[in-house]
Amino acid sequence: MSDIGAAIQEVMESYEVELDGQTHQVKCIRNLNGHNINQFEIHGGKSVPIVKGSDQTKMEEGETFAIETFGSTGKGYVRDDMETSHYAKRVDAPKVALRVSSAKTLLNSITKNFGTLPFCRRYLDRLGHDKYLLGLNNLVQSGIVEAYPPLCDVKGSYTAQFEHTILLRPTVKEVISRGDDY
Repeated sequence: MSDIGAAIQEVMESYEVELDGQTHQVKCIRNLNGHNINQFEIHGGKSVPIVKGSDQTKMEEGETFAIETFGSTGKGYVRDDMETSHYAKRVDAPKVALRVSSAKTLLNSITKNFGTLPFCRRYLDRLGHDKYLLGLNNLVQSGIVEAYPPLCDVKGSYTAQFEHTILLRPTVKEVISRGDDY
């Protein structure tokens, strides 16, 4: 996969963007990458780098990948920032005894409505949940639910993400996210 990362980096970093009369070099966000997708598991175990590296992992027939590019006018490195609003139940969630009653109720609702697919707190509100933050935080601390906080580069920088999903068939690599408008 290192060849893919090198090609993405070469193309992305060949661009500049003009903002407010200043020219900025586009940089790949080095600590983000694409990934394979498994059934009901958006982030599979294989990573698709967006910068040159030495990873010798191979894509295999029948696999599905999110080929993602992340660019920035900042340093090209993001960190967690601000309040988390997006979550997903882990595919490998441990079976632990939950002592917070709201966590038990919430876990049942998450499992029923989302399975292991991502959700945001607004979706929980729409399902009629209220006063669930203690339970949700307990699920995160127990390793059952993964929190996805917003990612930020340096203050004042701009970031962008673009993605297509591909399926590796025996004779073709099919872009399955392509439509008339994308």
